[in-house]
Amino acid sequence: MMDIQEIMKVLPHRYPFLLVDRILEVTPGQSAIGIKNVSINESFFQGHFPGEPVMPGVLILEAMAQVGAIAVLTLPEMQGKIAYFAGIKEAKFRKKVIPGDTLRMECTMTTLRSRFGIGEAKAYVDGQLVCEATLSFGF
Repeated sequence: MMDIQEIMKVLPHRYPFLLVDRILEVTPGQSAIGIKNVSINESFFQGHFPGEPVMPGVLILEAMAQVGAIAVLTLPEMQGKIAYFAGIKEAKFRKKVIPGDTLRMECTMTTLRSRFGIGEAKAYVDGQLVCEATLSFGF
């Protein structure tokens, strides 16, 4: 388990772009599970959408990628590196994410090399799949 202070030691992201509040599980180099508590106070809700706040899909993907980055950057040989989002394949959005939701994200690395990685990511709200994608990273 990692709290926000530990997450910030691994990821370079900061407010308003740090989109992971807690890591529930991490197996370095293999997988991670994290959560994002979605609040109406998020700045993106001002414009997406007035009267019907919905978390933008691109930010859900970014949050999933940050969880994947935690899975990789917790490896001793990867500490201090930056995981760059390199690609998205087969992204599917199943349900909207709204204020009050707790987004649970899982990312399992399927390929990992010294400079490149691929992960299968899924996001859930209340046990229901809301998003899934294959994400690639450059280190």
